[in-house]
Amino acid sequence: MNRDEQFVITINRELGSGGRSVGKKLADRLEVKFYDKAVLKALKEKYHLTTEEIEKLKGQKEGWWAEFQRRVVPFAEVEPNSRIDDSEIITTEEVFNTEKEIIKGITANQSCVITGRSAFFVLKDHPNHLSVLIQAPLEQRIKRVMQRQQLNREGAIKAIKLVDERRENYVKKFCGTSRYDTRNYDLVISMEHLKEEDAVDIIMDYVYRQSK
Repeated sequence: MNRDEQFVITINRELGSGGRSVGKKLADRLEVKFYDKAVLKALKEKYHLTTEEIEKLKGQKEGWWAEFQRRVVPFAEVEPNSRIDDSEIITTEEVFNTEKEIIKGITANQSCVITGRSAFFVLKDHPNHLSVLIQAPLEQRIKRVMQRQQLNREGAIKAIKLVDERRENYVKKFCGTSRYDTRNYDLVISMEHLKEEDAVDIIMDYVYRQSK
């Protein structure tokens, strides 16, 4: 990945690994926009756009992304509720195709960091794309989920198992691969013994070396 040109970094992560926070801090460090599921949640729950409606936006003289950004992104950039709820995971091909269009629109004219969803797959052919997977030992994930979601140990384990299963099924269904297949990523980071800032440093070092 060449930092001196327009780029995109996608971060896939395990629940409780701290991957979203790593993505946000990385975007801040790189001084680029950060996007996560809040953008798509805004799309689905507030604007109900479909691929057909996106095609109409594309046909406008001012550019479809400018219109989408004006309507959706300001709403979506509000910090999402910290409670874990993957019930909104996309389950239909129509909405998945809409998601693809939004991800491609986000990355068409700007550098950015995107966490989660199917961005690692949708952007696999992007000419300047770095794909990262953030993982953590199960016990570390349990403790983080317990703390952040105010759950007991049993509840945290149940949440992790449920979200892991839903996300894996989603990726297998629409991307034809496993989110755990390391061949999908340029860089895989285990958060064991690492702070979020340490992970950001590792990614930044990788980007620097790739840009030489």
